[in-house]
Amino acid sequence: MRWASKPVEPAYAEPDPADPDGQAMETTWFAKRPVSDVRPGDHAWLAYSGAEERDRVIGAFIREGLDNNEKVVYVTDTPAEGLPGMRARTSPDLDAFVESRQLRVIPREQACLDAGGRFVPEKMLETLAHEAGQTFGQGFRAVRLTTDHTWVMNAPGRADLAEMLGCEHRFGDTVSPSTMAMAICQVARRACRDDELAALRDTHEVLVEINPEYDDGILKIVRTFDPHGLRVEGELDDVRHAAFADRLGALVRSHHRIHLDLSRLGFIDLGGLRLLARHAAARGGDRTLVLDDLAPAVENIIEAVGWHRLPGIVPGRRRGRPEHAGGRARGTRGEGRCR
Repeated sequence: MRWASKPVEPAYAEPDPADPDGQAMETTWFAKRPVSDVRPGDHAWLAYSGAEERDRVIGAFIREGLDNNEKVVYVTDTPAEGLPGMRARTSPDLDAFVESRQLRVIPREQACLDAGGRFVPEKMLETLAHEAGQTFGQGFRAVRLTTDHTWVMNAPGRADLAEMLGCEHRFGDTVSPSTMAMAICQVARRACRDDELAALRDTHEVLVEINPEYDDGILKIVRTFDPHGLRVEGELDDVRHAAFADRLGALVRSHHRIHLDLSRLGFIDLGGLRLLARHAAARGGDRTLVLDDLAPAVENIIEAVGWHRLPGIVPGRRRGRPEHAGGRARGTRGEGRCR
């Protein structure tokens, strides 16, 4: 199995400074999927805000592959027992996965570095192609490939962006038509400038995210990490108050400021508003609940009730504008770097 090779010109997408995560920039050909819905042919992208988000997504990707008789290939210098999703595995289980070659942890020096320690995209592609090509012969039904490019973007003498884009395009050209290979390319958001992040993201067809905390087809609740909180989609009625209260309660015990992304919430009843008010009141002080990107129908309900009747709850970010009521403006974070 060889990865397709063709010259690629880097393509840039200008980021909106008020939307550094690219949510409003997503074009119609992007698919956003929970990690459990990643399937063969998906060349997926994970730009994570921190270790918890990365580990919960990649941990599920690894665990589900091993549980489904799929080969998992991870290019990393982290040992197998330290990988996301592997820390709770017993040694005999882990040893069996490694010995059977179902779990392949390949150090960077072996997978993609030259003698001087510089990243070599062609070597990376050849390594992954070799591992993928052996999948069926080893008795596995599919192969899952992943690596984290953060170290490449942070390293002295970092790879040229055009070189990275070319590598991603060629990788995607082979994964996308595949009936057995799926991949997640990872990077820490703060390892890249916004223009670099957008360009790298645009070489992928799928944006992967954490599995929902709750989803019954009417209400979906998804953890968010930057800002910390929940994205709430669908309808929040009395039947689903308990499920929502459980997920919200798990957050309010550990963080000072909770953001609720309500851009995809089409309905909330008065009981749902009272639930929010009770959580906010119980927290006290300046530990507010921030309601981001309110959908018009939901905002109209809140305006009718009156914000003054919801102490501890404040309106936050609106699409294209910074959050108000004392919140911080969301600007570019291109100056940041992973540490």
